[in-house]
Amino acid sequence: MTHHQPRKKTPDAAHPPDASEVAGLLLAAGGGRRLGGRPKALLSHRGRPLVEHAVGVLRAAGCTRIHVVLGAESATVRARAELADCVLVDNPDWAEGMGSSLRAGLDSLTGTGAKAALVSLVDQPGIGPEAVARVLAAHRSTGSLAAAAYDGVRGHPVLFGADHWPGIAATATGDRGARAYLRAHDDTITLVECGDVARPYDIDTEADLVHLE
Repeated sequence: MTHHQPRKKTPDAAHPPDASEVAGLLLAAGGGRRLGGRPKALLSHRGRPLVEHAVGVLRAAGCTRIHVVLGAESATVRARAELADCVLVDNPDWAEGMGSSLRAGLDSLTGTGAKAALVSLVDQPGIGPEAVARVLAAHRSTGSLAAAAYDGVRGHPVLFGADHWPGIAATATGDRGARAYLRAHDDTITLVECGDVARPYDIDTEADLVHLE
C-alpha cells in the first residue's frame, strides 16, 4: 500500500505560492504638492531617488515583474532613476489623484498573464521587503484580496487578485484609490499583520522628510 505525504497547506513566507504570477505595481506619480511641488519619486533616499528604493523593496520581496506608474516630471524620473528592469507606465492624469494612477497601473497589467497585483506607494520607505513578502505570501488565486495591517489597521501594500481589477478601476477616483472597493469587500480581505517589521508613515509634508536617509 502506497502512502502519500500530505500536501503542505501553510505556505512558507519566503517562498510564496506562484509568486511569479503576482506583479508589483508601484504608484509613483504624485507631484508632492505639500512638499513644494517636489515629485515624491525624485526625493533622495540613501543617495538615490526614492522610486528606485521602492522598486528595490518590491524586488527583494520576490516580485519578478514590476510596473511603475509615473506622472509628475516623468521624463526627469526616467532620466535620473535606474528603472531598466521595470515596465514604466505614464499617467497623464496624475494630478487627478491616486485613483487615476491605480487605474493606469491595473490597465497596464491587463493581458500580461499576471494573476494579481501587489500595490505599493512610493512615499512609504518605512515598509521594507519583510512586510511586502508577507503580503505576497497571501496570494492564492485571481480572487485573492489581502492587505498589510499595522496593529490591526489596514494599510499598504495591498494585493488585488485579477478578478477584482475591473471593480477597483470602476471605483478608483480622486485620491481615494481602492478605499471604496476595499470598504465594500471588508469581510473578504485577508489582513497580514506587519506592525512588527515595518512603519507605515507617508512622506507628505516637509516635516516628514526627517524619515528619509
